[in-house]
Amino acid sequence: MTDIAVIGAGMAGLVCAQQLTQAGYSVVVVEKSRGLGGRVATRRLQATVADHGTCYLQPKGELLRRFVELLEKRQIVEVWTDTVYEFTADAGIYERASRSPRYVAPLGMSAIAKFLAQDLDILLNQRAIAIHPTPENTWRLTLESSNAEITAKAVVVAIPAPQAWDLLAPLGETILDAEFLDNLRAVEFSPCISVMAGYPATSQPLPNWQALTFVDDADLAWIGFDSSKRPHPQQPHFVVQSSANFAQQHLETQNLQPVGEYMLQRASASLALPWLCNPEWMQVHRWRYAFPIRSGNAAFLSAENSLPLVCCGDWCGGNLVEGAMLSGLAAASEINNQLQQVLLDNMKFLDFLTS
Repeated sequence: MTDIAVIGAGMAGLVCAQQLTQAGYSVVVVEKSRGLGGRVATRRLQATVADHGTCYLQPKGELLRRFVELLEKRQIVEVWTDTVYEFTADAGIYERASRSPRYVAPLGMSAIAKFLAQDLDILLNQRAIAIHPTPENTWRLTLESSNAEITAKAVVVAIPAPQAWDLLAPLGETILDAEFLDNLRAVEFSPCISVMAGYPATSQPLPNWQALTFVDDADLAWIGFDSSKRPHPQQPHFVVQSSANFAQQHLETQNLQPVGEYMLQRASASLALPWLCNPEWMQVHRWRYAFPIRSGNAAFLSAENSLPLVCCGDWCGGNLVEGAMLSGLAAASEINNQLQQVLLDNMKFLDFLTS
């Protein structure tokens, strides 16, 4: 039995759980994966790490700016570059006129999620497969791998909307109102394919850019010189991300290795780096829910029910890391309003990190 169960340990779920925990609620976070952070993800491979999800933080709003300042003081993030180059078929590689710092975690972007998750009760490798109300006026969550159950007074669903729909739709309109379900079903995401590839230390010439956006390429969206983030890299490695349309074409492809090889060939030809298509090692990852393209118009989605149930994520009126964090705070506030109504301060939720 816990006060609140949070499904999903991405940035929205972690922020929500931390805010509610600091307010005095008992909170359990359930995460289907073995790692934290959702798309703020790092893959460990070949004696190094690669950021195959969120590649950097670019603070714009006050919340993310304060968060990045705190992470920088704790030496978790540092400035990587202030310039993302662009490539077009006509102009080639050119530098953007505007500059702003991009922050990265030298030990991998997942270090940000781990920092945010401190002191939280988190169950990893545990997928919530069903949720039901109980006669005692609580929610009961059934977990897949252990066939265990969690009973909670309130539930926060902090996962991509299509996954939330799969979990909640079986409750039907007798428990969840039709508008809530319709809004949840209306959210759409675009996919992305990420390729991580490492090269011999003798590879030449290495680029003079850290990050580059493909402006008009039908298949590629972005490439990052990922090893330039790392202290004392043993060899150069890159992360290449596909366009949404290209990822959609290969969304159900079983073997992604040829897809990754094709992406490296395209990048190699466009950027005049002939060795880029011949990596020593390569891994490919499919992000089915990479970017929300039809999102909600509010910071959270709350069911009209006697039992508190709130959905949140970067698809709720925002995008990327800052939108996810703001949504997590808004969901915590809504849950609190339906429970004890403890005094919450959105801008002080990080105070626990400085104590």
